Amino acid sequence: MAINIGIDMGTSSTLIYVRGKGVVLKEPTIVAFDRDTNKSRAFGEEARALLERASGSIIAIRPLQKGAIADYTVAEEMLGYFISKALGRRTLSKPNIYINVQEHVTEVERKAAIEAAYGAGARDVVVVREPIAAAIGIGLDMAKPFGNMLVDIGGGTTDVAIVSLGGVVVSESIKVAGNDMDEAILQYIKQTHDVVIGEKMAEDIKIKIGSAFPLIEDEFMIVTGRDVNSGLPREVEVTSGEIESLVVEKANLIIDTIISVLEQAPPEVSVDILERGIILTGGGSLLRGLDELIEERTGIHTVKVEDPLLVIAKGTGRYSEVME
Repeated sequence: MAINIGIDMGTSSTLIYVRGKGVVLKEPTIVAFDRDTNKSRAFGEEARALLERASGSIIAIRPLQKGAIADYTVAEEMLGYFISKALGRRTLSKPNIYINVQEHVTEVERKAAIEAAYGAGARDVVVVREPIAAAIGIGLDMAKPFGNMLVDIGGGTTDVAIVSLGGVVVSESIKVAGNDMDEAILQYIKQTHDVVIGEKMAEDIKIKIGSAFPLIEDEFMIVTGRDVNSGLPREVEVTSGEIESLVVEKANLIIDTIISVLEQAPPEVSVDILERGIILTGGGSLLRGLDELIEERTGIHTVKVEDPLLVIAKGTGRYSEVME
């Protein structure tokens, strides 16, 4: 009997859900590629560890850009590795793969995801729309005629949708998400403090002292990077006040999209959302104060779900159960 698995292949992370076991794999969506041999050297966590200390011939390839497959060959290779790791190399039967795609991908991008899944060893492939995966993942009753607003903030894109009765009422996507906040922090540290930091350090700054809403007391963090002028390692102190304006700029673009979707909602559905609130999912929703900023601008109660990183993978993996 074929195994059913759900795959959430995102710009930053790839997660795999196995029916009956839950989420069994969470790895960075990154590949270490050797230009000398023209072959992939490592995938996921192993790739990230290798790249931190690799020579110039080994480069990072991110097969997904802004939620869509940018390098089909590498994506297929990486996906095959992740599936083997999740299921165990002794698995003989090909799995049925349920793979989520963002709501506003092109037909070409949709087909690329399907072909990558087949190329990675799928018996059959079913595409799951991201808002539906999110709704299933947080446990919404898809049979009830209530409107629910879901905002999924990933690494490369943010998807805003209103779902009801198992379908999508209205939705919009924006290519602004967590990675854009990291990049803004990275560039700010370089320009203001003359220190070059990596993507991981920028993300750490965002997580540890970043906030989209003013903090009661300013927080600070010691950041280590490479001095722009001397090329030597140097430490600088960064405050939460410096970071706030950077993340708020990106957060406001996301909120503009939320407001746009709300403006398109039928009146009856708008009432539902006012009563039930806005639900945040995805790793980007972990930014402190984001729910408060959304509430301030929309006037609608906003909640972050538990384990927001796992929601899409869970919903994609449970799609067949719910639809049955």
